[in-house]
Amino acid sequence: MSELTITKASVENLQDAVRLFDAYRQFYGQPAEPEGARRFLTERLTKGESVIFLALKNDNAVGFAQLYPSFSSLAMKPIWILNDLFVSPSRRGGGVGTRLLEECKKLAIETEAKELVLETMKTNTTAQSLYEGRGWKRDEIFYRYSLVI
Repeated sequence: MSELTITKASVENLQDAVRLFDAYRQFYGQPAEPEGARRFLTERLTKGESVIFLALKNDNAVGFAQLYPSFSSLAMKPIWILNDLFVSPSRRGGGVGTRLLEECKKLAIETEAKELVLETMKTNTTAQSLYEGRGWKRDEIFYRYSLVI
């Protein structure tokens, strides 16, 4: 049986991340835009604005997670926003999401972060089960607001 490995993406191995990121965007109703995805991810990585982990099985990328750094003013510590998590549909249920979450947690521990945070659609019960099964807690205290510009 092949082993699943997690690697940190760089500009040099960006093609796999671009393919998965574009599929992720399509999952959320966006049109395919591989060149836009490439530009976006290249800029995030070259500016150090995100960390991307790739899940590889038999050297094929089957999932990714992208985190953005932020800070907690009250705790005076960093936090990580797990903004994107995607597993290829044919690989779901095989532990890929779990391994990516473990790698995200390891990054948070290594950087002495206060916490990892994420959002998911209310209808994405599969993702909610994954998160809750790994110890993530739904926020019952704060409301989320946004101002679309």
